[in-house]
Amino acid sequence: MSETVDFVVVGGGSGGCAVAGRLSEDTNTSVALLEAGGTADNWVVKTPYALSLMVPSKLNNWHFETVPQPGLNGRVGYQPRGKGLGGSSAINAMVYIRGHKWDYDHWAELGNAGWSYADVLPYFKRSENNSDFNGAYHGQSGPLHVNRLRTDNPAHEIFLQAAREAQFRIRDDFNGEEQEGLGLYQLTQHNGERWSAARAYVHPHIGTRRNLRVETDAQATRILIEGGRAVGVAYRQNDQLREIRARREVILASGAFQSPQLLMLSGIGDAAALRPHGIDVVHHLPGVGQNLQDHPDFIFAYQSDSPYFTGTSFTGIARLLSTIGQYRREGRGPLTTNFAECGGFLKTRPDLDVPDIQLHFGMAMVDDHGRKRHWGTGFSCHFCLLRPKSLGSVGLSSADPLAPPRIDPNFFGDPEDLETMVAGYKTTQRLMETPALRALQQKDLFTASVRTDDDIRAILRARVDTVYHPVGTCKMGSDPMAVVDPRLKVQGIGGLRIVDASVMPTLIGGNTNAPTIMIGEKAADMIREEMRAI
Repeated sequence: MSETVDFVVVGGGSGGCAVAGRLSEDTNTSVALLEAGGTADNWVVKTPYALSLMVPSKLNNWHFETVPQPGLNGRVGYQPRGKGLGGSSAINAMVYIRGHKWDYDHWAELGNAGWSYADVLPYFKRSENNSDFNGAYHGQSGPLHVNRLRTDNPAHEIFLQAAREAQFRIRDDFNGEEQEGLGLYQLTQHNGERWSAARAYVHPHIGTRRNLRVETDAQATRILIEGGRAVGVAYRQNDQLREIRARREVILASGAFQSPQLLMLSGIGDAAALRPHGIDVVHHLPGVGQNLQDHPDFIFAYQSDSPYFTGTSFTGIARLLSTIGQYRREGRGPLTTNFAECGGFLKTRPDLDVPDIQLHFGMAMVDDHGRKRHWGTGFSCHFCLLRPKSLGSVGLSSADPLAPPRIDPNFFGDPEDLETMVAGYKTTQRLMETPALRALQQKDLFTASVRTDDDIRAILRARVDTVYHPVGTCKMGSDPMAVVDPRLKVQGIGGLRIVDASVMPTLIGGNTNAPTIMIGEKAADMIREEMRAI
C-alpha cells in the first residue's frame, strides 16, 4: 500500500480497533491503523490470569502516574493503560458492562443528538456475540465474544448468599432492563481466553484484508494539518520518523490521556497552555484536556485460607499450577479468572434514581493495584463512585511527544464525592459483615481499626485510587468547552474525528470498555453514511 490511505486511525485500543475493523470491511476503503505498542496476541494477553502480570508492570502497559492529589493526602496515583493492539481491553479485567440507560439519555439531553440509549443500543448489540443472553438487549452474531465465568469457583455462591443476607437483590444480567443488584459478571472471553477488541476487530484481518494496514510500534507524534484540515500523521517507528497521509480523515483513538495530548502537540488546544511549551497554536480549542472524569475506587481486603482464593503462598501457587492442564484441555478453571468475578450496582440512598456505586468482588488480596504483595491468599471487594462531581484535566508535561502526559484526576476535588464515598463504604461494609463472608475472613488488611465517619474519610483519603475508567477529555457537545460535535468531528478542524472514551461528555455508570467499542461501531456507521452522501 502507498503512504496515502483513505483513513488513518491513531491508536489500536477499543475504539480504534472497532472503527478500523468496520471501515475496512469495504474493500474500496483503505485504512491504516497506527499502534504505539505491539501486536498483543501472545499467551500473556490471551490467558486471563496474566492480567496480574500486566496491570502492575510495564508489560503491554503505559504505566502512567498522576500529579500529586491534594484530595488523597498528596499521593501520586497510578494509571495503567493498555499499550498494544486492543489497548486497555488487552490488560483489563474483561468485565462486560454497558452502563445505565440513564447515562446515554443524559448525553442526548446535553445536546448530543443520536446518543440516547435507544440510539446506542443497536451498536452494543451489533458488537456483541453473547453466549448466554439474547433478545431485545443482546446480540449473538457480533465479533466481541461475551460469556459467563468459566472459573467454576464455589466462592460465587458464597457471594450470592452474602448478597441475600445483606438484603441486596440478585441480578442475573447487568446489561438488560435494570442494573441494580449484585451477581456474577459476564466477561469478554471466548473458550476461557481473553477476547480483546483487537481479537474481535483486527487480528483476524491482518494479512488477509489488503486494504487494512496495521503498523505496530508506531507512536504518533503530530497530526499534520494544512489549511485548517488534518491531512495525515507523523509517527516514530524503529527510531525513524515517518508520515502517512489521509485522503478522507484522520481518526484519533488514543484514549482519554493521549488523544488530548496529541491534539495539543499538534497545536490544537488552549492557546495559553500551548505557548509555554513553544507549540505554535493551530486552533484555539480550550476544552482539549479538560473535563477528565474517573471512578475513584476503594478496596476492602482480607486474608483467607479458603481454597477458593489465590495469592502469594506455597499452597496458593501449587494449587494454581495444578490447574494448568485443565485450562489447556477445557479452557476452564482458575486460570480463566478476571479476579473481579462478582459484583454489581447499588444505591447508597433509596431515593436515588440510579445506582451510584459499583462493586468488584475479587479472588485475591489487592493492594496498590497489585504492586504491593502480601504473603498468603485472600479476597478483596472494590467499590467505586459511579458519577463523581470532581473534574480533572490532562495537559502536557513537555513538548516531547514521547513524554507522558500530565494527568490530574482531581479526586475528591468536589467535597461531595468524599461524602458519597463514605456512604458507599458503609453500604459495601454491610456486605462484608454478612455471616457468609465473615466466615471466610481471617485478617482484615486495611479497615480493622475504622470505626467512625472520620475514620472512614481518613482511610478513603489514604487508599482511594482509580479503577481505570478515565473519560471526557475531548468531550462531545455544542458548548464552548466541547472538543467534538455529536458526529465526533473536532470543532474547527476539517478531516479530524475522535473515536474513544475521551469523547464521553459524562462518565457512564460502569466499566468503560464496552461503551468505547460501541463508540467505534457508531462512528464507523456515521462515516459510511457521510461517504454515501458525497
